[in-house]
Amino acid sequence: MAGSTHTVTNQAPPLVQYDVFEADRALVAAVERHLAPDLLAEGRSALSGLGRTAGSAQVQEWGVQANEQPPRLRTHDRYGHRVDEVDFHPAWHRLLGKGVGAGLTAAWGRPGGHVRRAAAFLVWTQVEAGNGCPLSMTHAAVPALRTDPALAAEWEPRLTSTIYDRALRPAHQKSGALFGMGMTEKQGGSDVRANTTSARPLAEDGTYELTGHKWFCSAPMSDAFLVLAQAPGGLTCFLLPRVLEDGTRNVFRIQRLKDKLGNRSNASAEVEFDGTWARRVGDEGAGVRTIIGMVAATRLDCVLGSAGLMRQAVAQAVHHCTHREAFGGKLVDKPLMRNVLADLALESEAATTLAMRLAAAYDDGGEQERALLRIAVPAAKYWVTKRCAPVAVEAAECLGGNGYVEESGMPRLVRESPLNSIWEGAGNVQALDVLRALRREPGALDAYLREVGQARGADHRLDGAIKNLLTELADLDGVEARARRLVERLALVLQGSLLVRFAPPEVADAFCAARLGGDGGAAFGTLPHTLDLASVVERARPVS
Repeated sequence: MAGSTHTVTNQAPPLVQYDVFEADRALVAAVERHLAPDLLAEGRSALSGLGRTAGSAQVQEWGVQANEQPPRLRTHDRYGHRVDEVDFHPAWHRLLGKGVGAGLTAAWGRPGGHVRRAAAFLVWTQVEAGNGCPLSMTHAAVPALRTDPALAAEWEPRLTSTIYDRALRPAHQKSGALFGMGMTEKQGGSDVRANTTSARPLAEDGTYELTGHKWFCSAPMSDAFLVLAQAPGGLTCFLLPRVLEDGTRNVFRIQRLKDKLGNRSNASAEVEFDGTWARRVGDEGAGVRTIIGMVAATRLDCVLGSAGLMRQAVAQAVHHCTHREAFGGKLVDKPLMRNVLADLALESEAATTLAMRLAAAYDDGGEQERALLRIAVPAAKYWVTKRCAPVAVEAAECLGGNGYVEESGMPRLVRESPLNSIWEGAGNVQALDVLRALRREPGALDAYLREVGQARGADHRLDGAIKNLLTELADLDGVEARARRLVERLALVLQGSLLVRFAPPEVADAFCAARLGGDGGAAFGTLPHTLDLASVVERARPVS
């Protein structure tokens, strides 16, 4: 029982029962910018519906439950038969079903599909990031499967279905299917060419028997997986179904689930193949080339996921400081706290704006846009995902001690924040991929320079940053040792160009001053005090 002295005052109310999409002004502006006028009304209505779902108290509670009750591995049934199944809390299935139903695996071939899906993915990540993993891989499997028209015709309708069918049975009996991926092995990690899993051809053309292991297999409860293995002709991509057409289980031994820092609602496993049936995707020896389309799509989802996490962290911080009073006034009105919040808001808006621009390039599909994606996706994946962790930590600090308590939700964001920087190729892999594009694909750099050049003359700090970048690009001798610095500048200049063209003047001015003009410090909250920081913070306030 509460004592007579226990009166609760000056606490921010929970950030619930709001429209996560409509409350995000930067995201709404990006959707309005990139969706064709004839698609905008219907698209915005659907996104707003998802936003209200994401902001509801019930769905947010599902996110808490899915993380507090992580998946459990069940290797055998009660009779001793090996089943290798993963049991999830009901909240996980509810969240995943909502994500599938919202079209988060159904972007390909739809007008404006990638922009709509990207915005939805960014919104849905703010509820619970773990279920984004199977949604992302299912979405991203489509370009890899399209290297084999017969496979694509068979599987694509299942992958792009908006029906979540969790039953473990042959895929041809299901109304929707999910895909996982298994690339890395113990001895190789990101160096997939060091994989040792072998693929022995069978009598039926295009079918193989796999023997080996995968150190990380994401979403092991999925209906099928794209994996890499060594065939007689070299490293090759394969489709591995969980259940064979006759209803028998494929040999897919889950040895254990990873005990991860964050992303705890989602299962990541170590798996063994021993005479496991699989079907070749693409040519023998072309495994990396076949699966690269899937990798690129999942890397963009890493950018979107980080942008969503940053947005939720900033929304929580601004919401708290808007309601909390200290030292004679609202925290949001204190000059130093306003500077911190504005700095965080800049990072969030820059991430959202860049991620949505890349999604629009996927929708366009033209040669110029494809060339831009070749350099912009790994650069964005490198930079945006690395900015997520410091944003989440600083946002949690804005709540003081409350931000360190699990009930606030901030610790879950902090634990989740490093993930996207590691998955789908960590920082060095992304930096080296950008260097590869610079050396081998001159059209990629040309497309990038055309994009950032659209803002030349609008801000002297951006112009100076472009000039300095060109100087760095002119000297690629020994560039590997400074690749991170170069890729960071590529991402910042691209973000600056987009904000100068599309963001409110106060946002673009502050970003160019702090990120390009050298007028900001290493820590958040060091923006020039002469900027219009109040307007930057107000734009980030989660009010719809």
